[in-house]
Amino acid sequence: MRLARLQTPEGVVSGRYDDGVVVTDSGEYVVGRDGELTYPCSPSALYCVGRNFAETLDQMDYDRPAEPDFFIKPPAALVGPGDPVRYPPWTGELTYAGELVAVIDERCRDVAPEAVPDVVRGYTILNDVDALDQGGRTARKAFDTAAPLGPWIETDLDPGDVEMETLVSGERRQEASTELMLFEPREVVAFLSRRFTFRPGDCIAFGSPANPGSVEPGDTVEVTYEGVGTLENTVVASDG
Repeated sequence: MRLARLQTPEGVVSGRYDDGVVVTDSGEYVVGRDGELTYPCSPSALYCVGRNFAETLDQMDYDRPAEPDFFIKPPAALVGPGDPVRYPPWTGELTYAGELVAVIDERCRDVAPEAVPDVVRGYTILNDVDALDQGGRTARKAFDTAAPLGPWIETDLDPGDVEMETLVSGERRQEASTELMLFEPREVVAFLSRRFTFRPGDCIAFGSPANPGSVEPGDTVEVTYEGVGTLENTVVASDG
């Protein structure tokens, strides 16, 4: 099942997504006619794992870490499917990374790896936008529109061997499988749950294969994860 949120003139409605329609307890809303899809949950934080694919270590000359390397994106960075990604005027190198994301379903902490499926609502997609030429990770990754998320949450997915690809203006730039992850999703969620109390809607992104290049205004980035869907956003010049 797919769960989605629709931004309507009256506010955001949530429900089951079925072939362009969001079905709620109060009725049906047609995407495009009644509103547009927005990011499918409202996290208190987005926890993101870096350098979690074997090929990333090879290309960036890193040793395998002893535990997941992570950072946090704020909710203020979120945008939904189809929303523009603004190219900040203070960077000269904007990059992307297509990532699978677990969405937490309940307040929890200290989750055992075997119990992770019980606390995960489902999976969605993040484009981890990065102003690569800036300083620390917060400066690079936490700005407005740096976290496109969506298009919906897929509740029926085994994340262990999922094919992915990222296209930039129709050109394939990333292609991999989640089976190449150094730390598989259950390990990551369990590890982070020993440090943070998760809340419903919180997101855990599991990293991306090595980043193969940058984007410019006018480029469209499409991230596809098999069994989930495609997240598409276009980069636009900043208005300042």
